[in-house]
Parts: sequence; structure tokens; C-alpha cells
Amino acid sequence: MKKFFGIFKKKIKGQPLRKEASMIRRPAVGDRFYPADPHLLRAEIARYVTEEAEKKPAIAIMAPHAGYIYSGEIAGVAYSAVKLPGTFVILCPNHTGIGSPAAIMTEGVWRMPMGDVSVNERLAKDILSSSTLLKDDLRAHLHEHSLEVQLPFIQYFVPEPTLIPISLMTQQWGELKEIGEAVAAGAKRFGEEVMLVASSDMTHYESQEQAETKDRMAIDKILALDPRGLLETVRFNNISMCGVGPMVATLVAARELGASKAELVKYDTSGRVSGDYDQVVGYAGVIIY
Repeated sequence: MKKFFGIFKKKIKGQPLRKEASMIRRPAVGDRFYPADPHLLRAEIARYVTEEAEKKPAIAIMAPHAGYIYSGEIAGVAYSAVKLPGTFVILCPNHTGIGSPAAIMTEGVWRMPMGDVSVNERLAKDILSSSTLLKDDLRAHLHEHSLEVQLPFIQYFVPEPTLIPISLMTQQWGELKEIGEAVAAGAKRFGEEVMLVASSDMTHYESQEQAETKDRMAIDKILALDPRGLLETVRFNNISMCGVGPMVATLVAARELGASKAELVKYDTSGRVSGDYDQVVGYAGVIIY
């Protein structure tokens, strides 16, 4: 574990200067899902974003997390359309099965090609203290790609963001509701603008027609700001939306923070790139206002 430790001396907004050792989370999918070279990475993101797009204040977004060649355009549309603050609570699924079912990091940095992204300790610890389910657990985050791939898009627009990483395996309504309420409570007390990001892909490895039909059912529940309805729809219709837990918790939190509407800004599937429309993965970009 020694390679994950380092010295972190940068001051985080709202926190004292720290000189002690701090956890460093290194990239897990650099040069696989996105270029590990910072110049190539910035150039690739520039292809997907629209810098002159009208940027609206938002409470949350949902963005996909596949390799950028497949889902970068959808993520770019979503991130381009909102005014991004300095702090982000990013909720992602746990694909690896490692670590706690509901895992938060409360300190350290994510070492990314375009620079370090610091965990906002004050807000992370506040959220942790508001939940009986979240555990302070680095292990769940070490090899998980679904949060990592969001960070370069944020860094493209925000030079020095801070984040609160939350990884979820649980798909139980009561647990997701509590976690969403804890996120909202922490965001309310924080005193600065915070954006929620739910990392999720949609249907996996079904035909284009089946994916579009199933994903439309899930997206309709998201647009209705109906977290429990989303969870039940995904279960009843066997929709392989990998980030349903993070999205449910995000919807709970967004409603607590005053969300009034949501907008689908782009939907597509992997078939557009691969040419295989028999086995696609769906991707959606959603903004919650």
C-alpha cells in the first residue's frame, strides 16, 4: 500500500494547510479509457465539449463512464451545458466488488494526468457523519473507473476542483435514500456551491431497439425526479443500468436541495462507434435543475 501514500501540501478551500501524509489514489484506466498524456487528454476532451454553449446553473448531472471513444461525446454535452462550481460530490457504482457497499473517501488526492484533484475533507467528513451506512474506505475506489473518468471533464473547465468520492454497491431503497439525504444535508451546511454527479451507463449488451426501449423507461423516471420509481422500473424491467444506485441517491439529494426539473441533453449507444447494433451499451447525459 506504500505507493498510495505521498505528501500533500496544497490548501483545500475551507480547510487548513496539511503537512502530514495523505492518501494518493492513482489512475486505474489511463491509456485505456482515456489518454494518460495530459496534452493528448486535453485535446481529446476539447473534441467532445462545446465551450461556447450556454451554461445554466444546475444541481446535478448524470454522465456516462465508458471509454471516451464511446461515451465522451455524451459526457461532453452534459458538462458543457452547466455552470460548474469548485466542489463536486461524485457518486459512482462499484464494478469491482471490492470494499464497502457504500464507500466514501474523506481525505487524500486523486492523481490525474491533468493534475491532482483533492478530496474536500470538510464536506466529506460532514456527509460521513450524517450517514450510518457510508464507510471511509479507500479500497472501493482504488480500481474503480466510473468516477475516475468524470474528473478530466471537470478539470477541463475547473482548474482546481475538489471532490467527495462515493462508491455504491447497494441497491436497497432505504439505504440509498439515507445516503442521498446525508449528501443533501452536508451540501446544505457546506456554505458554498456544490454539484452532484451521478456516474452511470444505461442498458448493457442488448440490441439497439431493446436498449432504446428500456433506457427510455428509466430516463422517464429520472426526468420525473422519481428516485424510487427509477429503482423499481429498473428492477421490474431488468434494465442493466449499472449506476442506478448512484442515480437514485442523487435524485434523493437533488430533491432535498430543491430540484424542480430535469432534462435529457443527449442519448446514444455504442453502436454509433462500433457499428454493432446487436450488442450495444446505452449512454445518457441528464441535467437536474
